[in-house]
Formats: sequence, C-alpha cells, structure tokens
Amino acid sequence: MAISVKLEKFEGPLDLLLHLIEKNKIDIYDIPIIEITAQYLDYVRQMQEEDMNVMSEFLVMAATLIDIKCRLLLPAEVNEEGEEEDPRAELVQKLLEYKMYKQMSLELRDRQVDAARNLYRDQHLPEEVEQYRPPLDYEQLIGDLNLGKLHEVFRSVIRRQEDKVDPIRSQYGRIEKEEIDMDLKTLYVEAYAREHKTFSFRKLLEKQGSKAEIIVTFLIILELMKVGKICISQEDLFDDIFITSCVA
Repeated sequence: MAISVKLEKFEGPLDLLLHLIEKNKIDIYDIPIIEITAQYLDYVRQMQEEDMNVMSEFLVMAATLIDIKCRLLLPAEVNEEGEEEDPRAELVQKLLEYKMYKQMSLELRDRQVDAARNLYRDQHLPEEVEQYRPPLDYEQLIGDLNLGKLHEVFRSVIRRQEDKVDPIRSQYGRIEKEEIDMDLKTLYVEAYAREHKTFSFRKLLEKQGSKAEIIVTFLIILELMKVGKICISQEDLFDDIFITSCVA
C-alpha cells in the first residue's frame, strides 16, 4: 500500500527555491546549485498539479537550474572586464527581489490585521460647534454681480410705484390692507421660478401690486439666493439682471 505524502503549497518556483535555501540554511549568494537542483526536481516529481500553467512555471525553473548546473561544469565565462561570470548571478538577483516583495507583503498583511483591531471613539462636539455655520459671503454667492446692483433695480421699481400714486386722491385717507403672508409669497416666488426657469429680476418686481409686496419679494429673492435655490446673472454691465431656478 502506497503512503500518501502531503506536499507544501508554494506560490511559484521562486517561492519553492527560497524555501529550500532557508530550510538548508544556505547562503543565497553562494547557492550549491547541484544540491538545490536535486531537491527542487525531487519536489517537482512529487507534484500532482492539474493546472498545466502552474506546472509549466516549475518546469521552466527546473530547466533553468539544470542549465546553470551544466554551465558550472564548463570552464568559467569571462566578461569584457576580464572577470569570471557566475551563472547563478541572475537567479540570485531574482531570489533577492522575490524575497523583498514577500517580506513587504507580509508587513502589509500585519498592518492590515493591526488596523482591524483599532477602535475609534465617536465624535462628540459641543452643541455650539455643531450648530456653527460660517457667515455667508454674498460677494462670492453672486460673483461679478453685487448687492448694490440688485438694490439699484429695487429702488427704481419702488420709485415707479411711488410715481403711480395720485397726489390728490392720496390725501383722502387710506384703506389699510392685511399684512403680506411671507410663506405664501415665498411659495409664489418659488413656483414662478420653477415655471419660468429664467426670468428678469426687474419684471418680477414690477409684477407686484404694492411697495410692501416689492420689499417682501426682494427679501425672498435674497433668501432663495442664500440657500442656493436660485442664481443670478448679468451678461453686460448695464443689462437686465436675470434669475435662474437652480431646483428642478
């Protein structure tokens, strides 16, 4: 009855070679190629790997080891500088690079494990800090335009409203109206913005029926700009100011 032997799994031929070197406590710069080749081929013979791509990598390295072994039996080759070339040099360089990469991967894995053990305390800020909002920069909000230009339009519309007042009839007393509902006026302006998408700031104010409505509408426009629901633009210096809805 045959005894089954469980072989260790290696990531590739370099991993196997490095394992044999460390197992035999061999100096990586002075590899006894005959001994290592024998152990390597012995392992390959015991492999029962169905994946031919993996097997081919091990067989290529086996051929490389045999080639180095044969070159060591021949007279040493001399380079242009008159120094003898070591057939093992290229293999040693690859093993050193692989060893470095392997150590780096182990280091990264250890750091990942350590990071998973870190616990962080939930953030607890004073209520005053959480509620703090930086002051609004109106100049940044409206870009090249400024509140002075908006105020000029506002004042010109107010003057037109004042010009409509009959100087004679205005002396006969006044019928007081109810105060303007700010919430309803806000809904009106938002609906107007959604319906027209882009419209004239001046024309919006001119549509208002009284000075009080113009003032309230002007304040609502400023608030909607503040919260980012509308944007304003002006192509040239003395052109009309247009308002664009920023909400679908």
